[in-house]
Amino acid sequence: MIAGQTELNDSNGIPVIDYEGSGYRTDFWVGQGREYEDAVERAALSQLLPAKGRRIAEIGAGFGRLADMYLGYEQIVLFDYSRTLLQEAVARWGDDPRFVFVAGNVYKLPLADGVLDTLVMVRVMHHLADVPQALGQLRRVLHSQSVAVLEYANKRNLKAMARWLLGRQKWSPFAAEPVEFVKLNYDFHPDWMTERMGQAGLEIRRQFGVSHFRLPVLKERISEKRLVGIEQPFFGLSGRFPVAPSVFVQASAPGNGAPQSPSTGAADVPGLLRCPHCNTSQMEWDGENEVVCGSCGRRYARQGKIWDMKEAV
Repeated sequence: MIAGQTELNDSNGIPVIDYEGSGYRTDFWVGQGREYEDAVERAALSQLLPAKGRRIAEIGAGFGRLADMYLGYEQIVLFDYSRTLLQEAVARWGDDPRFVFVAGNVYKLPLADGVLDTLVMVRVMHHLADVPQALGQLRRVLHSQSVAVLEYANKRNLKAMARWLLGRQKWSPFAAEPVEFVKLNYDFHPDWMTERMGQAGLEIRRQFGVSHFRLPVLKERISEKRLVGIEQPFFGLSGRFPVAPSVFVQASAPGNGAPQSPSTGAADVPGLLRCPHCNTSQMEWDGENEVVCGSCGRRYARQGKIWDMKEAV
């Protein structure tokens, strides 16, 4: 685990990983030799994401590593379980009025039904103990014309296959069920994930295999720009039978309703949010930094530009 990363159970008893107070940005990304991973993920997103739109949300946005890719949107929602990671995102993006920062639980996603035009979730699925529950929440916040880009860790990757064939790991990369190789760190078989997305009402449009060159020996000798340049033309081809460590899926929710057309400005925050306690979207302003649920009366506050939807005030 990352320094400061902890495990706990949410109110439904589902185990979750909490990066509150962790050094995720500096311990995992900055100066840690992951320039290739960052660059190749951006390359995949650049092909799968609509460049502009009305409202986009990144689920598990953390410190806002990818937020500069969303600047073509009228409103940009950065969502994470960790308040402290969001504080780092606020430090970089908080002066831009298009950004809304929300702390909450993906299993009780505090966003209104059909409110997103685009959704992104990268490097989150591998921490989810209940994938079907999370996928159901993600589908709910989409409308029939939305685009979702979801990334997951691939169990059937080349390294895992080689280790299994050499007898260096017990679990088979070809078996369908997920494997929890470290506590709350899962790899998923592509067939299993495709089935779960279908059950959740998500229709896969495109699929990429990503990060084939995630090997220290390659990253030390070849620049990330060149590695990405070699890999990028083959994203789609490699997605037909993914053997890369990471799989990016572009999906839609064709069974959902038509797009809404509310304002996406700061004044429309109540229209964006949903009460995680009673699961209704009857949110109203109660002062400059609070919203109140018109159904159950619970109040949620904005502190340091972050809407805390984990706990009512």
